[in-house]
Amino acid sequence: MSIWYGLDRIPEELSAQGSVVTIGVFDGVHRGHQQLINAAVEKAKELDIPSVMFTFDPHPTVIFRPDRVPALLGTVEDRARLALGLGIDHVVVVGFTSEIARWSPEEYVDNVLVDLLGARAVIVGENFTFGHQASGKPDTLRQLGRERDMEVTVIPLLNDDGHTISSTYIRERLEGGDVAAAREALGRPFSVRGEVTHGAGRGGRALGFPTANLYFQDKFALPSDGVYAGYLTVDSESQGNPTLDGAQTVGTMPVGCALPAAISVGTNPTFGHEPRSVESFVLDHDADLYGLNVTVQFLHRLRGMETYTSLEELIDAINEDVARTRQMLEKP
Repeated sequence: MSIWYGLDRIPEELSAQGSVVTIGVFDGVHRGHQQLINAAVEKAKELDIPSVMFTFDPHPTVIFRPDRVPALLGTVEDRARLALGLGIDHVVVVGFTSEIARWSPEEYVDNVLVDLLGARAVIVGENFTFGHQASGKPDTLRQLGRERDMEVTVIPLLNDDGHTISSTYIRERLEGGDVAAAREALGRPFSVRGEVTHGAGRGGRALGFPTANLYFQDKFALPSDGVYAGYLTVDSESQGNPTLDGAQTVGTMPVGCALPAAISVGTNPTFGHEPRSVESFVLDHDADLYGLNVTVQFLHRLRGMETYTSLEELIDAINEDVARTRQMLEKP
């Protein structure tokens, strides 16, 4: 399994060996994307050649519509990890540049699919576009494929309960705090991953609820401000931090185990609107997580963000959040 960043990193032998390629941004790797990836993996097994996911970072709209770049559902590393977990052999990550944007559909196919990837089969969705000003459509790819002895499979968009499963749909659900609908579209709970950093420090000191604080750039999507029930996992890998090498637990928290947590997303309006953060209070466990990577999963929305007039009122609300989190996560 390999991740290649840039066209110049693709090994020459891949072209000679041949591959099955699926192309797209794959933001979120939702259930619709999973159809493409699964089809590529199966076709590659049939032909006994590697499968490749060809994706872009940053999002192509950075070139076309820089004022309309969507908030991302995860990092490109998240995309690669999920694709590799589904059986993809290699991931190619390409920066979408103005030069690539000027390629004709024929140049796109020849420069990438034929010359670099040796594509014998290509899997795309029915809304796939490529080439200068998105002039290439699935029928264009079919025609170019026939001329180059390259099989092209176009997979219909996935529809569920009257809506199309898409990254846009999931962003809209998150903006409304509907993490249950986002989970259904993704095929797994929406999650974020990051390094625990110091916040204001009042969670444990003043409130009695120590939290693991994560901060994200605005380019990443988060659920709307509010309180959620979910899980926190201490990841076994933490960048540059040797303290987890071989460790099975941190404090009382088992490494790699999803632990129930009450999760707050917002700016702490009671204390004067601080930077937006994801703050997780892990139930029934305690540990010093600073500098470690954790993954936070969102399962249920409990309430919106509120402003309280006293610490006592806030503490009562948090106690209620913890009780409801326990109740919600005990359900099947």
